[in-house]
Amino acid sequence: MNMEQRPPIPPEIKREVRKRCGFGCVICGMPLYEYEHMFEWAEVKRHVASEITLLCRQHHGEKTNGLLPKENVIEANNTPFNLKTGVSKSHLLHYSGKNVQLALANSIFQFKDLPENAFFAPLVVDGLAVVGFRVEDGKLLLQFIAFNEFNVPVLEIVDNELIYRTEQWDIEWVGQKLTVREGHGKILLQLVFEPPHTIRIAKGRILFNGIELLIGADYLFCSNNSGFFSGISTTNCSVGLAIGDPVPNVGAGMVFSGISRYGFDRKAARKFLRKCQNEARLTRPWIMDIRGR
Repeated sequence: MNMEQRPPIPPEIKREVRKRCGFGCVICGMPLYEYEHMFEWAEVKRHVASEITLLCRQHHGEKTNGLLPKENVIEANNTPFNLKTGVSKSHLLHYSGKNVQLALANSIFQFKDLPENAFFAPLVVDGLAVVGFRVEDGKLLLQFIAFNEFNVPVLEIVDNELIYRTEQWDIEWVGQKLTVREGHGKILLQLVFEPPHTIRIAKGRILFNGIELLIGADYLFCSNNSGFFSGISTTNCSVGLAIGDPVPNVGAGMVFSGISRYGFDRKAARKFLRKCQNEARLTRPWIMDIRGR
């Protein structure tokens, strides 16, 4: 007997559903979700955005097992949980231990045996710890913040709890990878969570106070001053990479200060970036290894 295969939901329909549902379960707001046809596939045999919603694994299981009425799901779909608050429900990330690291493109900023109550800031922009780790009462706590071009926070992690604002063009969380998009093909940020000790910024843009740090697969590029660098490694520096002012008053692996702001030529910077990428492909990769303490 041949089983009829269900075709996958097209990506553009998935994005429309995610946006309409506030990028989370329509009932509880959980940012980890599954796509649910409100009308049984066996009956309709179609993918229509208005007939698909988002449910977390718990509520999806309850609907599948007949414990959650279809009418309740349809009602929640009309007024999704996250759209009522403007932010996603917080989600706890499971970080632990004392050895931590930020992977930024192909650069690694790490701290081994982070002491109790010490603070490690692998990435700082204008004195703000964009990424930070600390150990408190034996617990490893991660913090992170991402902004858009208007200095509005779009995603935050506070003491391992992640939330994001729901007015984004698209947010997609699949497995360990969370992607924030500004438009079609325009990734603002792609995070990869690798607990218990690593957070990876795979690609995107770090924005704050007019500073733009581009993150590619194998490079970092500060658009403001056309600074191109790759393969940095810092170990046990209280600050890994600091861009802007004020300059950290603690040990930092790399510091770039006196950065120009909104007046830089973005088109010229992108042209120089392409030149740097082409030259990098013709030369052997190099690693800058900086160690503190």
